[in-house]
Amino acid sequence: MSTETPPPNSASGGNNNTVAILSYLTIVGLIVALVMHNQNKTELGAYHLRQSLGLIITAIAVGIVFLIVGMIPIVNLILIILAPLVGVGFLVLFVLGLVSAVKGEQKPLPLVGASYQSWLANAFV
Repeated sequence: MSTETPPPNSASGGNNNTVAILSYLTIVGLIVALVMHNQNKTELGAYHLRQSLGLIITAIAVGIVFLIVGMIPIVNLILIILAPLVGVGFLVLFVLGLVSAVKGEQKPLPLVGASYQSWLANAFV
């Protein structure tokens, strides 16, 4: 009789959280998380990949709008104040998503998370 206990299945659990965490760490992290997720698909990984991708797409879209609207002389003065505030808002959302991923929770981002899950429902399944 052996008293040894089998090692925990860290491959699936660790990879599960790793994909979720990496998805929030830059574009390169998102790509690495996507490759890892394709090798071992998990619900938590897919959830956070959708949240992160939605947040990145939104940030790029807002940046493009700011660039275009910033060409209007009076409006660009307003954007000098507004753009950093929006940037801090995106940073807060990324941190909230990262904290949720570290905890292993499927908690949607405030304001936009539920929309990302419905818009990108067929992604990463």
